[in-house]
Amino acid sequence: MAIILKSDNQLDIMRQACRIVARTHEILERSIRPGVTTLELNKIAEDYIRSCGAVPSFLGYRGYPATINASVNSEIVHGIPSLRKLKDGDIIGIDIGASYKGFHGDAARTHGVGKISDEDKKLLEVTRQSFFEGIEYAKPKNYLNQICVAIQKYVESEGFTVVREFIGHGIGKDLHEDPNIPNYDMGKRGTKLHKGMTLAIEPMVNVGTAECMVLEDGWTAITMDNKNSAHYENTVLITDGEPEVMTLL
Repeated sequence: MAIILKSDNQLDIMRQACRIVARTHEILERSIRPGVTTLELNKIAEDYIRSCGAVPSFLGYRGYPATINASVNSEIVHGIPSLRKLKDGDIIGIDIGASYKGFHGDAARTHGVGKISDEDKKLLEVTRQSFFEGIEYAKPKNYLNQICVAIQKYVESEGFTVVREFIGHGIGKDLHEDPNIPNYDMGKRGTKLHKGMTLAIEPMVNVGTAECMVLEDGWTAITMDNKNSAHYENTVLITDGEPEVMTLL
């Protein structure tokens, strides 16, 4: 496993990439409403990212055809933007990456559309909070699996399940770097955390079964029982003290 520690200069560039991602999320959040299409959201995101002198990390990555992932309701991740219109009561997970001067930022948020159910409100809050439960352990001399265990323990204590087929990752010059970061107990300590590591930590949480399948488009992952799923992600820097969440403004 080749984990790349970032220099101060590289981190300054990554912070700029991450700010672009965070601002894109803010802009999209204001645009999410019944009747808007996921393709419209994709255009808003791409236009803003490019206006900042950055490029969309996902567009063309391993053949992916869009700037954002737009995953609605039972779609877990990698939903492809389309002419589909959002409806009142939907939830939508949006994952965004931006590359600036050769370094990536990556973050995901899940939003309600109009008035959503109490169950979905809890799903969104638990998914978000599970990230923060995990990064309590994102400190030097701790081990990666402590983050993974904390996420799983919290999610399951709230009656939900964590997705196993899709996980977090290191990030930097490459969108996906070592280490892999599951949202569940790996059964081993994993790598020791060191200052300068940059990690994309991204719980994906389901209402029902953790099992999923990928649709015929080769990208969109959905829950096997068609129950809803949520996604929350940030790019995190390991410092010599508390972690820095780089994609929060």
